[in-house]
Amino acid sequence: MFDFSTVVDRHGTWCTQWDYVADRFGQPDLLPFTISDMDFATAPCVQEALAQRLAHGVLGYSRWNHEDFTGAVRHWFSSRFDAQTSTESVVYGPSVIYMIAELIRMWSAPGDGVVVHTPAYDAFYKAIEGNERRVVPVSMQYDNGWFCDMAALETALARPENKILLLCSPQNPTGKVWTREELRTMAALCERYGVKVISDEIHMDMTWGEHRHTPWSEVACGPWALFTSASKSFNIPALTGAYGIIPDEVTRSRYLSALKGRDGLSSPAVLSLVAHIAAYRQGAPWLDALRDYLAGNLNYIASALNTAFPVLNWQPPESTYLAWIDLRALNIDDAQLQNVLINEQKVAIMPGTTYGSEGHGFIRLNAGCPRVKLEQGVTRLIAALQKLA
Repeated sequence: MFDFSTVVDRHGTWCTQWDYVADRFGQPDLLPFTISDMDFATAPCVQEALAQRLAHGVLGYSRWNHEDFTGAVRHWFSSRFDAQTSTESVVYGPSVIYMIAELIRMWSAPGDGVVVHTPAYDAFYKAIEGNERRVVPVSMQYDNGWFCDMAALETALARPENKILLLCSPQNPTGKVWTREELRTMAALCERYGVKVISDEIHMDMTWGEHRHTPWSEVACGPWALFTSASKSFNIPALTGAYGIIPDEVTRSRYLSALKGRDGLSSPAVLSLVAHIAAYRQGAPWLDALRDYLAGNLNYIASALNTAFPVLNWQPPESTYLAWIDLRALNIDDAQLQNVLINEQKVAIMPGTTYGSEGHGFIRLNAGCPRVKLEQGVTRLIAALQKLA
């Protein structure tokens, strides 16, 4: 019913992943598996809604605070996660990272600590340090799956200078899906030590197998904000636009005052609103088909890698289409691997150190693409590993 196999040429569209791969990897014309957007056209229902809105022709200032948008958000959380949300608590923002940065500024002072599970999405480090706060890392542990050492987390949260837990749920880059019990433990710890929670849930729709996403709103017991977007799930980041849930009226009012008054961003990207509404009201069948395809892609990576290198025994992540691949058993130098991938295999795959020091020995491969492209990339990766192992 939906086609995810046909390759769409993204060259010449000002595409970060394809047209500007040299910015990060030093060479043009590499086969990229890099930043987390996908090589698929968005859902037909989204394309149709955008075409209808463009046909109207008038693209003036718009508003986001209406039932069409906030009601679509409420519907999505109810239908996908069995979670109840109040439309009064919904807020708009130009991006999840903008919204995170604003709450960091509101809820802490320069020099304060922000607790983060590491390895972490690289924009987290930038948002924290760019606002003159300190990253307080709590290392993820691995034992037949990724988990948080709750004792280590408590030690970090107990320090009075650490004001915020910046949670990535599901976690990027490990793909960890936090269980409801884990989230409840974190919520209780944050309440005990007076730590506020910002939960980035942009990958919430991309969980695999029996793993289920639990929104922070379902476990929260202290001050919190949840930020997310349809941009990852429906591949619409170029439209900009995100949204969040801020239950506290005072915090919500302060956020909206900064959005409108200080930053002049109260008029939303209207095409983003159109896309979100169409995606959340009509896009579930497309997303479910996409999820099946992506799960197949991740299983393909596991099969190919483990056939070539049984010692890896790599397992697909619990969530996201980002394969966080542990290569430490091969004892390959990170820099040498990148040199062979780029200069000999002509492929761009994110080095694990992009996401912090815990990323040594890892790579992050974006599997959000047609299988034929993925097969080329994995074949080249295996060739590079065979040369160096």
